[in-house]
Order: sequence, then structure tokens, then C-alpha cells
Amino acid sequence: MPMWAYKGIGSNGKATAGVRDADSPKLLRQLLKKEGVVVTECQPSTKGAKGAAAAGKGQGGALSKEVDLGAIFGGVKKTDVANFTRQLATLLKSGITLAEGLGALFDQTDNVRLKVPIGEVRTMVNEGSSLGDALGKHPKIFDDLYVSMVKAGEVAGNLDEVLNRLADFLESSQKLKSKVQSAMIYPVIMVVVGVVIMGILMVAVVPEITKMFKSQGKTLPINTRFLIWVADVIRDYFLLIVLFWVGAILGLRAWIKSPGGRPTWHRFVLRLPMVGDLARKVNVARFARTLGTMLQAGVPMLRALDTAKEIMGNVIMRKAIEDAKQAVTEGESLAVTLKRSGQFPAMMTHMIAVGERAGALEQMLERVAETYETEVDMRLGRVTAMLEPLMLVGMGGTVAFIVFSILQPIMAMGQFK
Repeated sequence: MPMWAYKGIGSNGKATAGVRDADSPKLLRQLLKKEGVVVTECQPSTKGAKGAAAAGKGQGGALSKEVDLGAIFGGVKKTDVANFTRQLATLLKSGITLAEGLGALFDQTDNVRLKVPIGEVRTMVNEGSSLGDALGKHPKIFDDLYVSMVKAGEVAGNLDEVLNRLADFLESSQKLKSKVQSAMIYPVIMVVVGVVIMGILMVAVVPEITKMFKSQGKTLPINTRFLIWVADVIRDYFLLIVLFWVGAILGLRAWIKSPGGRPTWHRFVLRLPMVGDLARKVNVARFARTLGTMLQAGVPMLRALDTAKEIMGNVIMRKAIEDAKQAVTEGESLAVTLKRSGQFPAMMTHMIAVGERAGALEQMLERVAETYETEVDMRLGRVTAMLEPLMLVGMGGTVAFIVFSILQPIMAMGQFK
């Protein structure tokens, strides 16, 4: 069913615009009339969400409530894609045709950034395209992994099962990502708060208190002299210090993204105590989950390895997967090539070897993913639990040093009197 971008006058007398599907402009006007909208302009929607937004701007910039929400909050989240995938799988399993299922999901989707692509996918399916080809026209929403699995499901005739597996994969991936991000929130907040507090103390408080020490002309304890020196440096060169750290952070980020710096940095991260082991296990869990899900969907091994390696954030481990793919092409075992790289845990390569011998590689990869996701969860909990007291002790020690350095000469002055 074709999509139409329309402009009109709502029941409240205000201009409105949006995108709807209908067999013809006449039917579109009838549908919108029942909703209290008088159509003033209607044209085929060929530019997706941007075309709809442009149509709305032509009428004074006013869009319908639905389009406004999509434009403001409109990123398509992985959870939205996972929900769409799960619902489509349920509809197909219930015996509803693909076009009807896409139509039902189009009607109930509120986010215009997802609604319009769904409508365009349904139009292409009605015109004879496969679902995989139609989804491939929207790579920012449906990535290569998603499209590859859908195409494999269409070829194998088990699209509903593949979509369910895909929804499980998206949900588990998002869950792992959320755990890692949540574990980082507390340390970042503590660092920011600590830097702000120390900055205020050193710039505004300490200089005022230490003025009377300088006026006495007496020899101060070494820790007090050091505190005064640090406060003077921060106060006098505050702007330069801020610019230095901003430049250092930006320079480090640029170096990490460069072709030469990225491998060096990722190799350094993998060698860090605790952090390196955690990063390795996060990448292993992502790789195993992705490869296992794609193989279960019927995607060929080499194609699955190509897609799975892109999921990994560490380029050193990604290079190991690329080498493994080349070795598998030449007939070698996946487990042997991964073990040879030295980048993957021994337990993982052993489990993969068992899966290859038993002809159950897909199931074994799922177990590998579950094992390392559980371990990552436990390790993140331990790291977070350990960081909290360490950061509190660090901040408390710094504050105690400042207070002691100020009180020590005051107490000495009282004793001298």
C-alpha cells in the first residue's frame, strides 16, 4: 500500500501534517476526515521521514503530535527494533501474512523515524521484494547482521523463528551494553564531583586562609608550603590548565581513532590488570552471541564471521577473527585458529572445539556467550564494589591533607603564644 505525505487542518483549527498509507488520495482524505482532519495537500512519500518533516515545515513548521515526538526524541533505539522484531515474529507465527503484519505494526508504531521505514518496507514487500532486501534499504536501523539473518530465514522458510532469535539477540546485546554503561556511571560522577570540589577549595578557599600564614613571615611546614604552591599554580594558571587537559583529551581521542594509534591503544587496554580481562570477555561474549545467532539462522560460516567481527570493539581481537576466517576458508578448524591467535580464553576455544566435533557449534557458541555474559556481570559488580571505597578513600584523603595542612600552622601559632 503506498505512503502519502499530507498537510491539512485538524479539528482544533491548527495546521497538521504527517505520513499515512492508503490505496489512493481519495481514500486517504476519507480516512483523515473521520479523524477530524481536512486534507489541503497530498503527495506520494518518497523521501521517508525527511520528506514528511519537510512537508510539515511547508505549513508553518507545524507537524502532527506524532511527528513532533518522533522529530524531537526520534532516534530509533535497539529496544524499539527488538520490540518490532518480536511483534513481527509473533504475528507471522499466528498465521498472518508478512504484508498484513507489517501493516499492523505500522499502524501501532508511534516513533515516526521507525514508522516511515516500516511503511516503506511494507510497500516494497507488496511490490514483490523480499523482506531482507526491503530492510536493507534502511542500514541505519537494520544493520548487516539483521538483514543477513532475515534473508537466511526467508531462504530456509523459518522467518518467524529467525526473527525470534534476532529479537533475543538484540535484547541480550542491549542488556550487556547497559550493564557496562551503568558500571561506568558511578566512577565518572565521582571523578567529576571530586574535581569540582577540589577546584573550588584550591581556587577560592585555600588562598584566603593561607594569606595570614604568609603575613606572619614564619617558616611553614613543608606540607603547608606545598598546598600553598599548588593553590597558587591552579589560581594563576587555571585557564591554561583547563586548556591543557582539554587538548590532551582531544589529542588522545584523535590518536586512538587514527590507524596507527588504535591498535596500540587496544593492545594496551587488553594488557591492563582487571580492565583488560573484562574488555576481552565483553568482546568474546559479543562475538559468540553474534556468531551463534547467525549460524542458527542459517547464515553461512564465512558471512557470519565477517559480520560477527564487526561487532567486536577491539581491533586486535577483530584482526584475530579475520585471520581465523582466512584459515577456515582453507579448511582449518575455527577453534584451532582462535587458540593460535592467543587473544581468546582457553575455555572458549575448548568449548568451540567440542561443539565442532559434536556438530553443535551453534548451541555451544550460545553457551559460551551465556557463560561470559554472566562472568562479565559478576566482574562488573566486583569492580564497582571495589571502586566505591577506593574513590571515597582517595577523596577523603585529599580533603584530610588540605585540612591538616591548614590546621597544623594554626595550632603551632597557638602553642607559640
